[in-house]
Amino acid sequence: MTSSFSPTQLRAMTWWMPKSRDKGFDALVCDGAVRSGKTLAMGLGFFLWAMSCFSGRRFALCGKTRGGVRRNVVEEVLPWLRRLGMTVLDSRTAQVLTVRFGRQENEFYLFGGKDEGSAALIQGMTLAGVFLDEVVLMPRSFVEQACARCSVEGSRLWFSCNPEGPQHWFYKEWILQADKRNCLHLHFTMQDNPSLSQTVRRRYERLYTGVFYRRFILGQWCQAEGRVYDFFDTASVRSAPGGLFEQWVISCDYGTVNPASFGLWGKQNGVWYRTDEFYFDSRREGRQMTDAEYAGKLRGLAGGRTIREVIVDPSAASFMEVLRREGWKVRKADNDVISGIRRTADALKEGRIVICDRCTDCLREMDLYVWDLEAGGDRVVKKNDHAMDDMRYFVTGVLAGSAGFAACVPERKI
Repeated sequence: MTSSFSPTQLRAMTWWMPKSRDKGFDALVCDGAVRSGKTLAMGLGFFLWAMSCFSGRRFALCGKTRGGVRRNVVEEVLPWLRRLGMTVLDSRTAQVLTVRFGRQENEFYLFGGKDEGSAALIQGMTLAGVFLDEVVLMPRSFVEQACARCSVEGSRLWFSCNPEGPQHWFYKEWILQADKRNCLHLHFTMQDNPSLSQTVRRRYERLYTGVFYRRFILGQWCQAEGRVYDFFDTASVRSAPGGLFEQWVISCDYGTVNPASFGLWGKQNGVWYRTDEFYFDSRREGRQMTDAEYAGKLRGLAGGRTIREVIVDPSAASFMEVLRREGWKVRKADNDVISGIRRTADALKEGRIVICDRCTDCLREMDLYVWDLEAGGDRVVKKNDHAMDDMRYFVTGVLAGSAGFAACVPERKI
């Protein structure tokens, strides 16, 4: 089995063993590039450690969502565990794995740390260990509560993540203070994943630019700066193609005092084209529109086409209700800004979305949409971002999980 893993992966898997030079550490943090093999190595190591050192104990497997940790960790590790002779009983109702190996038996509970309320889910448990996959995406309160649950003698903490900005609390308090916390820090690159071919590696290297290249390819904790979509230029702008479109979707960023932006998207031969848009700046026009007036503008943008769905700014509750009453199929948009920006950058670079020349406000904002260097974290300047928001709503609502190279990049886990 050892020939299937790189030296860095093997070290992450075996740091707890009695003969390991790292056996004295209380915690392990693995960070670095996407697709570098850290999650598989840590997940397999976590189960091997738990089943070798404990019986009759509880452990926690944590991700941003339970579905994410099941997809990114459990589904990757289970074939290896069974190959090693372990029996795994998976109760999806209780969200717990019961693992048996010889006379040893332990329970592994799945938790999602998506918001501040998630800490209550794990509170009160007594754990022998916890694995927090993509720890930087979880609220600090959840992470600290999960760590506090590990009170069994010999318990250890396992963390994996891709880098964020250097102001992130986990970077400052765990990675920069690894020695103080008696924590082993291992940095992964794509070269640490022997299953990744040179062709796939080069494809990932072409996929990202700017801050995302530095973080996801080089594995650096770096500040976001400059234009958000710094790779975009007018050479990629074209007229909407002729012929029939297979589907139509409208994305909406709603505004009363701030501008409102609606995008009309048509799908043809696997590519989504932003063929037209509506943009209204109440300050520039000297008046505000009502929900009913905006609904009329949306009808005009649709132009009699069959619209599959309208994806709307989640804060626009009254506008969504007006649209529903008029018979539109409405979906509340996902407003995770940073994840949405990454997905939108992927889609633009891969040509899965194209901005057409009629969309002048979207093209104008592409040049003006920049990172906020004074915010102390990953924030964009809240100006010239309305078409950018509706485009992001479209990508996260329609393209997330669709076929394509970027679809194999798990949510922030990549």
